[in-house]
Amino acid sequence: MKAWQFTGTNKPLELNEVEEPHAGPGEVVVDVKASGVCHSDVTTLDDPGWMALFQHGLPRTMGHESAGVISEVGDGMGHWKVGDRVGLSPVMSDGDALGYGKWDGGFAAKLRATDDNLVALPDEVPFDLGAMATDAGLTAYHAIMAVGGARKGMKVGVIGLGGLGYIGARSAALSGAEVYGAEVNPETQKLADEIGLAGVASSIEEFKDKNLELIVDYAGFGTTTSAAIETLGEFGTLVQVGMGRLESTINTYPIIINQLTIRGSKSGTKEDLAGIYELMKTGQLNPPMNHISHADIPGAIDKLRAGGVVGRFIAMYE
Repeated sequence: MKAWQFTGTNKPLELNEVEEPHAGPGEVVVDVKASGVCHSDVTTLDDPGWMALFQHGLPRTMGHESAGVISEVGDGMGHWKVGDRVGLSPVMSDGDALGYGKWDGGFAAKLRATDDNLVALPDEVPFDLGAMATDAGLTAYHAIMAVGGARKGMKVGVIGLGGLGYIGARSAALSGAEVYGAEVNPETQKLADEIGLAGVASSIEEFKDKNLELIVDYAGFGTTTSAAIETLGEFGTLVQVGMGRLESTINTYPIIINQLTIRGSKSGTKEDLAGIYELMKTGQLNPPMNHISHADIPGAIDKLRAGGVVGRFIAMYE
């Protein structure tokens, strides 16, 4: 089968012929039906800081947002069956991750998976949403709900309303929080009513008078992190998710004076993925997406690198 593989920093993805996987003990094979393209795929290709994740050698088939159907069941996995619809939580309990460590990702037609990351995909949730949820959904939901503790009546700021931010902001709004969004793309700002925002601006600092209790930075471009710290109300919490840049220069004065808390959030748990699937089942969480083919994946990465994209790129497989 053909797979888009990472071979090193500042090199384009290579389309290589690879062997189809088979299920070993404790494993299943999933026929990938949909696989998302993420901005972290861009930074993986461009930033040498990501090389530390590839401890099991190169090349590695990328693609950490996938959903599909089980086509082969290995020994000890009888609680799953051929034909089961599944989503794949991208981060394992040991910290390994699809498309980065020893587990190849979904930029190919088939992949191996284990109980550590398999989550049943409800019939009501289509494969494109199921794939999006595994990273954009899982990461967004975990950061704002589990780590940030968004709840009814809380004043919440969300930086970046793309794939992750849309889902995070919408999840918080559905929980009854008063949500304010920061987004530089004018087209994405137009989604404010659809998300349920109380306000939207190009910078979160426009909402400094709102005494925000929680800000989740899904962009992570350094300046966004700094702006969040300048904006939070007293005893507020910043949850940092975005990795658009791996460094930020911040002012420590508001951290001290306002007694702020800064927390990081990376991916999430299988339980978070099940939670986001429950939200998606209701039909009230429908983030924008752009369907592409397997052949279009490198082009989608280029478009994300250039910026201005509205919605998640989802590669749909036959």
